[in-house]
This record gives sequence, C-alpha cells and structure tokens, in this order.
Amino acid sequence: MTSLPTILIVDDEQRSLESLERILEDCFDVETATSAEEAEAILERAWVQVILCDQRMPHASGVEFLKTVRDRWPEVVRMIISGYTDSEDIIRSINEAGIYQYVTKPWQPESLILTLKNAVRLFDLQRQNELLAVELKMSAERAESVITGKKRELKQHYQHEDGIIRCDDSPMNDVCDRVARIAPYDVSVLVTGESGTGKELIARSLHYNSLRWNKPFVVENCAAMPGELLESELFGHKRGAFTGAVEDHIGLFQRADGGTVFLDEIGEVSPAFQVKLLRVLQEGEIRPVGSRQTRKVDIRVIAATNKDLEAEVRAGRFREDLYYRLSAVTMHIPALRDRRVDIPLLARVLLDKAQKQLGKTVRGLSEEAIACMMSYHWPGNVRELQNEIQQLLVMGPDKGEIGADLLSQRILRAAPGDDDDAIDLIGSLDGTLRERVETVESRIIRETLIRHRWNKSRAAKELGLSRVGLRSKLERYGLEKIEGLNAEGRRKAVV
Repeated sequence: MTSLPTILIVDDEQRSLESLERILEDCFDVETATSAEEAEAILERAWVQVILCDQRMPHASGVEFLKTVRDRWPEVVRMIISGYTDSEDIIRSINEAGIYQYVTKPWQPESLILTLKNAVRLFDLQRQNELLAVELKMSAERAESVITGKKRELKQHYQHEDGIIRCDDSPMNDVCDRVARIAPYDVSVLVTGESGTGKELIARSLHYNSLRWNKPFVVENCAAMPGELLESELFGHKRGAFTGAVEDHIGLFQRADGGTVFLDEIGEVSPAFQVKLLRVLQEGEIRPVGSRQTRKVDIRVIAATNKDLEAEVRAGRFREDLYYRLSAVTMHIPALRDRRVDIPLLARVLLDKAQKQLGKTVRGLSEEAIACMMSYHWPGNVRELQNEIQQLLVMGPDKGEIGADLLSQRILRAAPGDDDDAIDLIGSLDGTLRERVETVESRIIRETLIRHRWNKSRAAKELGLSRVGLRSKLERYGLEKIEGLNAEGRRKAVV
C-alpha cells in the first residue's frame, strides 16, 4: 500500500489544529505541533514533505520558525497560514523564509487540499531533480561514451549512405562522389542550388566525412535576421554592447571551434557583414560586438546560396575577395525536375517518414499518383515534395492507397513529360490557335478525370459535356488512366 505524504501543521490553537487535521487526514498523513520546539522534534524523527505553519504564535513567529527550517531542512516545502493579510508580513515571509504559499483565513477546504497537493508535487520534483543531478555527476563517463557513440553513428550514416536518397543512375551520384572526394580536405565549400534541393544535407555529409566529424556542426540562416543581429549571433557580444545586451553572449563561431559552420543563404548578407566575415576566413579571428579583443577560432566554413554569386560580384553586390574565399570548391545541387528518376523512391521514403511522425498508416501511393508527380516540375524541389506527401497522408484514407485525386491541382495540371509550369502554359505553347486550345483542353480534361477518379459521368457533368462527347475527346487526345509506371519509375535505389 502506498503511504500518504506527510504534512506537519504548526499552530498554538488546539481547535485550529483539530479542524485542519480533520479536513486533511483523508489525503495526507498529518502531524501536529503547538510550538516551534515541538515541530522541530517531529522534523527530527519524521520525513515531512510540507509544513503548514501559523504566523502568529508565542515565543517565535511562523516566519522565524520557517527560517530555521529553511536552514536545517531546506528540502521541506514551507507554507504560512494566517488570518492577517499585512502585506509586509507576506513580503517578509517570501523573502526571509522562502515561503511557497501564503494561505489566508478563512480558508476553503477544497482549495487548501489542492494547494497542499501541489506543494507535495513540488517536493517530489525537487527530490527527482537532486537525484538526477547526482546521477549525472556519477555517470559523466557514461554520458561522454553515449555522445561519442551517437557521433560515430552519424559519421557512419553519412559515410556509407551520405543521407541522399537516389536511384542507381541518379544525377545526384556525381554530387555524392564529389562529397566523398572533397570532405577530407579542410577547404571552404560553396554549395549552390535552388531552395529545397538539400544543400544543408550536403553540408552535413561534408562535415561527417571530414576530420572534424567529432566536433560541432552548427547552422545559421543568414537571411533570417538583419546584419546587426547576425553579427551578434555569429561573433557574440559583450554585455552592454547594445540595447538589450544584458549579459555576455558566445557566438556560433566560438561555439563551433574545431568544427564546421554552415552559412545558408550567404548571398543575402550585407556589404558591412561581408567585410567582417572575410576577416574570419583570412585571419581565423573573431571580435565580439562591443569588445576590443579578438579571439582565435578554428572552423571550416561551408556556405550555400540559391543566387548566382558570380553575377552578384559583377553587379557589385558581393565582394569578389569573399566569393573566392568561400568557393575554394563549388558544388551544384541539381533541381528535383532534373532528377525525375529519383521521385518515386523519394516519395515513398518521405511517405514512410511521415507515417512515423504523424502516427497514421496507409497502403502507399498509387502508380498514377507517382506518375503525376514525375510529370510536375517541382519549383520547391524536395521540400515541396515533402510538404505534398504530408498533405496526402493527412487527407488520404486510413490504411488505404493514396490516389492521384488527392494531389494538389498544380500537380494534376502538369502534362506527362512536360516541364512547363501550368501557370505559364499559355505563353509556352507553340502552333496554331486551334492546336494551343486543344493542348489546354486536354490538360483540363485530364486533371478533371483524375480528381473524379476517372469517373467519366462526373467529369462530363463538371465539364458540361455528354459522355459521348467526353469519350470522343479522350480518343482525340489519347487520354487514358495510368495503370503503371514506366521503367524509370521502378529503378533500384542506392542505399
């Protein structure tokens, strides 16, 4: 049987003690005392979690007694109960005796019981915190071993699998080969490519395949904050360096000493910040904001951008000397539309991850859905594909197959084998007026049929056509339901 928590009530009025004991005895093991001396004797022999002490007592006030308790039994949660609401008493109780709660008379039984239960919970949490602190001190070597083990797992993951999901003849294979060759050498790398192509993943692979693999890897998005805050975040600052700098702040460059710093969206930094970053790369020194002293740091910088930095240099918006410092080696990540053969595998892997994250299970993606994905040009690249997969999982049937009808309309409107964006379709078409109109018409019909799961009656009704008229157009445009993927969609993945 679980024992009840022990509450010690200290009050010089016997009737008050009896009343409190009667109210509390169902929820707590209640000890009572009419004086400070008697209460101390109980504390010597019993394991008390909470003290509820009257403020006005002869010989010693409640605050004076609880100050003694604080010194001798600091883990006990201390509470004052009083019929007086003098604000000076309350403030003195909190400051001098570390009072958890000041309970005023007359008290409500339900409220008092709830307050005492919360006090007991606080006592338990304090004990757990102390035990964990002791355990952590005793297991420092074990913690270090666990951290080292996890770092080795990361290194092995990026060394053998490089974290890139791709097929055996994917355009990403050349990129991954370059990562393997470049990573061991301590040179700056500039990673280019559209947003969402996986530039940070490449940076992590470079780090965990380098000699710095067991040192920190830190990431900073340079477009996420103005130059002044970015300087403080990377270089650190001294207390009082600017409004709001209430204490010293260690920057990411110093925290990553010995490791790698990944600067994403490097093309967005201001000219003033470019000068300060150049000094870090040239001299290996940083100067915290508001400090006169420089500090040496040993870091490898990997930068990434979706801009054409050479064009930015020619336009005078990016320093030429900084560009060459950052781009000792340049790597370009192809867009998802340039590696369509990877889409089926990527979609299925992302779906598996989403199912684990969201706790929902489906049978998978239909072949028609994957074929439609391969037809779309993915301006947001892998990040857009990941968002689409999550949306499909949320909207899809439990334990059923996700069909193409649940895809976003922008994906459904993309014609098979066509790289054109549906929004720019009209401007991209060639041929006579009739030919252009027929191309648009065929796409509208195809998108409508997929949304209605190839129910020709519903599609014809929405389009204002008869079933015979719809059938005629299907024959004219060669539209038919996709029953399987082509060979490109079934290629084996590299893992």
